[in-house]
Amino acid sequence: MQDRNAITGVAIMALVALGGAVDSAIVRLLAGEVHPFVIGFTRVSFGLLAMLPLILTRPGILRTQARFSHVLRAALKLGSLVAVFTALQAAPLATVTAIGFAAPIFVTLGAWLFLSEKPGPLRLMGLVLGFAGIVVILAPSIGLGEGEALMLALLGALLTAAIQLMLKVMGRTERADTLVAWNLIVSVPLAALPAWYFWTTPTATQWGLLALQGVIGTVSQLGVTRAFQLADASLVAPVDFLRLPFVAAMAWFVFSELSPISTWAGAALIFAAILLMAASARGRQAVVQG
Repeated sequence: MQDRNAITGVAIMALVALGGAVDSAIVRLLAGEVHPFVIGFTRVSFGLLAMLPLILTRPGILRTQARFSHVLRAALKLGSLVAVFTALQAAPLATVTAIGFAAPIFVTLGAWLFLSEKPGPLRLMGLVLGFAGIVVILAPSIGLGEGEALMLALLGALLTAAIQLMLKVMGRTERADTLVAWNLIVSVPLAALPAWYFWTTPTATQWGLLALQGVIGTVSQLGVTRAFQLADASLVAPVDFLRLPFVAAMAWFVFSELSPISTWAGAALIFAAILLMAASARGRQAVVQG
């Protein structure tokens, strides 16, 4: 039974990675036509619509003890989305995706600095490798037109890490579906004002793509939650790296965009860093269970 759950968790995470690749391609298709703030607003609005049946049938998921934290987290999430959407519209898809994988590196650093989670030797080695990977990806773009876009991608990774650190604390008292529901409920009004300022009415095709993106976003949040419930984080988390080859393939087939070697080299270093951190987590868990 445990093996079956692990396989199911890995399969769900692989589908989430594929959904993330489709999400990135949609943002690029909308580049220059729909502003990132508008994409952020429609993303959370359609996501809330997708979540609405669950909220209506199970209103108990709205019980919460962390209203201010939900607002802060939603603001950080919205900032992260807009930063990444802007980067995806102006820089190579695979490069932006690779930088996004740096979020766990920043989570480890933040947990050390703010949550007193002292990293062991493997995690310290992972931090060094992870930051080396970030430098390898960014270095060729310094001074180029896409450099600013990639810095926005890095900002998105930092904000994502801050959100994950908040979830480590909020998850002690809040249910997973409560976290998803309140994030969407709060995000819609927060995103409405900047979206109104930059608003241009999408075409029917654009509305369809935006709706698909919102559904993918919500299903992905629920999928990640379920995957981590079924299997160990150290097994599930690295599967998200499938998003990089998925994105690279879509960038090539749809946009004739080839990823630079520096992107793959840096991503390999970040992947190695996350594997080291996963090994460290397994080692710590074995010690606790022993």
